Amino acid sequence: MIKLNIPNQKINEARQAAKKITTDLKWLLNEYSSVTIERTILRLLGIDGATADGTPYPNVIVDYLKDNHLIDKGAAYHICNAMAKTHKSAQEVAEMIISGKLNLTDLEPQANEKVFQIIQAETQKMLNHIKKQKEFREKQYEKFGPRKKPSLYVIVATGNIYDDVKQAKAAAMQGADIIAVIRSTAQSLLDYVPYGATTEGFGGTFATQENFRIMRQGLDEVGEELGRYICLTNYASGLCMPEIAAMGAIERLDVMLNDAMYGILFRDINPKRTLLDQYFSRMINAYAGIEIQTGEDNYLTTSDAIEKAYTVTASQLINEQFAIMSGIKHNKMGIGHAYEIDPDMENAFLYELAHALLTKELFPDSPTKYMPPTKHVTGNIFKTYIINAMFNFVSQLTGQGVQLLGMLTEAVHTPHLQDRALAIENAEYIFKTMKDLNQEISIPEDGFINKRANEVLSQASEFLSKVAEQGLFKAMAEGKFADIKRAEDKGKGLNGVFKKSDTYINPFMDQMKIELGLV
Repeated sequence: MIKLNIPNQKINEARQAAKKITTDLKWLLNEYSSVTIERTILRLLGIDGATADGTPYPNVIVDYLKDNHLIDKGAAYHICNAMAKTHKSAQEVAEMIISGKLNLTDLEPQANEKVFQIIQAETQKMLNHIKKQKEFREKQYEKFGPRKKPSLYVIVATGNIYDDVKQAKAAAMQGADIIAVIRSTAQSLLDYVPYGATTEGFGGTFATQENFRIMRQGLDEVGEELGRYICLTNYASGLCMPEIAAMGAIERLDVMLNDAMYGILFRDINPKRTLLDQYFSRMINAYAGIEIQTGEDNYLTTSDAIEKAYTVTASQLINEQFAIMSGIKHNKMGIGHAYEIDPDMENAFLYELAHALLTKELFPDSPTKYMPPTKHVTGNIFKTYIINAMFNFVSQLTGQGVQLLGMLTEAVHTPHLQDRALAIENAEYIFKTMKDLNQEISIPEDGFINKRANEVLSQASEFLSKVAEQGLFKAMAEGKFADIKRAEDKGKGLNGVFKKSDTYINPFMDQMKIELGLV
């Protein structure tokens, strides 16, 4: 592989600054929880369903606990205490609460030994199911062979899950390795997860557990036909981040877009809420063997790709440290970046090559996720196709792990089947014809590419050191990331954050920490 010449000391300094930024927030992760985390616990206990007006049962129960000042002890205790009293399942207890047949405020505490036996049994039952899903995925790779690299990643986004399955199967037949089902526009701002299969959506399809199940079944079917395991991706982000991670673990998704700061910066979700939710959601993904992907490409939609390249690198290093705190290993850490430099700029390709090489140098064991050009493409489909070819060239040359393919009709319409086929054909042609080129060339130490990569890393290291001094929350409030200001005490979802009591319990997190080696 071609390599940059970057002093290890420079890399270590940047990484240590990022580590300080994240570890300084352990007080938040240890002392607080959120309504989303509690809803996730209920889902992991097996509670599902929705009321006549579409409100999910987990939302009804958690709102009930919050309104009755019971939430600080955690949802798991109250549900399992009721199970001990009534000898009913978690689902039956939930239905009794919702129908008004059971009032938790009047329910006396049962013997601790009995309650914790139920908690332990229910926790282990779900964790065993998640383990089996992980084992099935691993056996599929043993059967069909590992996912190729770079993996061809394409999207489907019809709004109708049944139409999505048809498009996903077609994409797999055309050569796609990973299918991402784009979520309906602004689902990340919904503080609940819709229930059941959905056939309508704007700009995408709602992420629901039933939709996950339907798509997973469809991809398993086409995978058997093709003799390949087809990976399924969705989005563990927004106000329901850990809930969606849990549903993905239950239904065997393989990849989750799961960024630590995306919701804060680009959806104005409260920083405390987001950092709490990402911590548990990533722990679930780590336990389930799900590969996460971060969203640094979004920085370049609001900032210049040359001037603010260092913020991408800084975010990558912060995302890495938050992921490590949740137990995610580097081989499941899809660090993100994007090909977004103005294509009309002189030496744009060299800049892109420098940035892509820097990402791989910093994260050599990670299946880095490379995003296609979107910001500067227009209705000129021929030029866009050429730019996408250059993007594919950089990916193969630098050994990226996941290639989200660009479409020649980007910025024109939602891709048709033939657009996707052409994108796959473009990538496969380049990947095949220049397969070993990266073993035949080298980067001069005093050349443009190496100097640029070192410059960006130096800027990122300096930036991270300043953020480490003042703290992440203050840096965000001052707009240091993506030129967007986000205050610690503002943003959507803050009222869903609460301080845990001394007797609080999250049995799933506790057990996952043990098995992931975090305690």
